[in-house]
Amino acid sequence: MHRIFLRHLLKGLEELYAVGKIEFRIKATDSQGLLVFRIDKEMGEFKKWKRCNSLTSPINALDDGCLMRILSFLSPLPDRYSAAGVCYRWRHLASDPRMWLRVEKSCNALSESGVFSTVEDAVIAARPGDTILISTGVVHIARNIQIIKPVCLVGGGSSPDETVLVCPRGFDSALEFLSTGKVANLTIKAELGSCLLHRNGRLTVESCVLQCEEHPLEHLCCPIVCTADALAPPSSTLSSIMKGGSSMSVIHTRIEGGAKAVLTNGSLTLQQVRVMYARTALFFWFNVSQKCLKDIDVPPFMCKA
Repeated sequence: MHRIFLRHLLKGLEELYAVGKIEFRIKATDSQGLLVFRIDKEMGEFKKWKRCNSLTSPINALDDGCLMRILSFLSPLPDRYSAAGVCYRWRHLASDPRMWLRVEKSCNALSESGVFSTVEDAVIAARPGDTILISTGVVHIARNIQIIKPVCLVGGGSSPDETVLVCPRGFDSALEFLSTGKVANLTIKAELGSCLLHRNGRLTVESCVLQCEEHPLEHLCCPIVCTADALAPPSSTLSSIMKGGSSMSVIHTRIEGGAKAVLTNGSLTLQQVRVMYARTALFFWFNVSQKCLKDIDVPPFMCKA
């Protein structure tokens, strides 16, 4: 990991040096306090240096913008995740929203790095561990988007109603998860099919609205379909970080329409169900996992055994 980090660090420093943002000598160390190279503005070359204390490393003399640029060259998992554990400042910079990918419809925004016109394009370009921020004000089309790496999809509004994903007729689901992931602050609508199809990994759904539109074939619709097998091996190559079997956690989510709120076809079962009755909607909290809890009644409209 240290070699990978230093390689990307060197790349970032070279870029900053090229644009003249490094005016004096800069030294960088690895986690063991070994100072491995320096950049000399006057000499314009790299030289080996001596051992020093990592706590007083001159790399911390860089401003936030320079250090964030260097961290952006790291893959979110596992490199940036590990770098975030160095100190509070690095953790703050490694999780800065400016490192997230964005989905925007604006022509001006599309010229920026890390901005995409569709959710599918952003998912394809995302690296494991990336967060994708989806803009408000427009309807985003989501058609059988397969998510095969750990990513987080987040709505950009103050409430889930402001960011809408729609799955049109003729498609099985809006989002299909084959890896660990998270969906937050989004409204996902399915005209005919399911909003979320969970096949593998650990999925978290938080503060969302899942809607199946009223339709004569409403019995074919289901906001959440889970076909995951608790004993199936993880599909992600990052299994050493994303430990644990397949499961789903739904937190403070509004579920509307469809024959049932949740349909489970795999070895996972619905449990720990809580429902809050609001004036205009029902909010759900529940888990879909392997171990069943005794003496807990599952409402019949929630799932199919």
